Amino acid sequence: MKKAAEENRTTVTEFLLLGFGDLGDQQLLLYLLFLVIYMVTMVGNMLIVVLVVVDHHLHTPMYFFLGNLACLETCYSSTILPVILVNLFHGGQGTISVAGCLTQYYFFSFLAGSECYLLAAMSYDRYVAICKPLLYVALMNGKVCLQLVAGSWLSGSLAVNTLIYLMHQLNFCGPFEINHFFCDFNPILYLSCSDTHVIKIVCFFLSAVFSLPPFLLTLTSYGYIISAILRIPSASGRQKAFSTCSSHLIVVSIFYGTIMIVYLLPKSETLEDLNKVFSLLYTVLTPLLNPMIYSLRNRDVKVAFRRTLAKFYAFERI
Repeated sequence: MKKAAEENRTTVTEFLLLGFGDLGDQQLLLYLLFLVIYMVTMVGNMLIVVLVVVDHHLHTPMYFFLGNLACLETCYSSTILPVILVNLFHGGQGTISVAGCLTQYYFFSFLAGSECYLLAAMSYDRYVAICKPLLYVALMNGKVCLQLVAGSWLSGSLAVNTLIYLMHQLNFCGPFEINHFFCDFNPILYLSCSDTHVIKIVCFFLSAVFSLPPFLLTLTSYGYIISAILRIPSASGRQKAFSTCSSHLIVVSIFYGTIMIVYLLPKSETLEDLNKVFSLLYTVLTPLLNPMIYSLRNRDVKVAFRRTLAKFYAFERI
């Protein structure tokens, strides 16, 4: 009897991302808005990568990390926004294969996990610069910076590889609608007709092991940084010291703040739309704001941009 029931199950091969299908006439406006956001995000982040590579004045640990963050945000945004744009173009919702859904979740989780460690590495860099300035050159040499960046990308991959392997073992036999604009962990598990108890425990364990350490390291670094800044006697000295890490602190606050709100909110149907809004903050707006925060608040980046622009015009005249 059990075998017959299993044979009668319809295996789901694709999901329907409901996305923003309930917005009606506002979808065109939303499509144009997301298109502009995507273009600005790509141009802004790629511009930072180019400046860090071509301008030798930016060949420092802080900008090495910033260039990697901009590269990561470019990939991160390209994992989410193209799918949103395609679905909005076709009425706000669209289908995605199960394999495509798991692939999107893989890259989303991999890049989000890598960003946690990269932000922690950047906070450690600022800690050394402010709290141990005399040892900065020795502690943040090229080899150490390369190891921190490589470790950040590798750590993001390790956790999600285990999770994706387990998710590939899940069966999906209906329903097939995901009330979200991208494939996230909880919506995917909700649609599975397999036992998800083990994978939830594994996910909780991996989240604790791979997400908590960089978060605590970031908090600890800024605890020491703020303490050191407050001990500076002059107001101008405190302002100068704080300006070197204010941009990164804003980025960290936006990233962790929105993620905590989304994943710590109670899971209920009444909060699904609210979850979508907060999910937009860390999947769409954070990659957009990062280059703006670092370029508008950073004198070195603005000077490097003008210097690179001047070199380009000089080359054009030759």
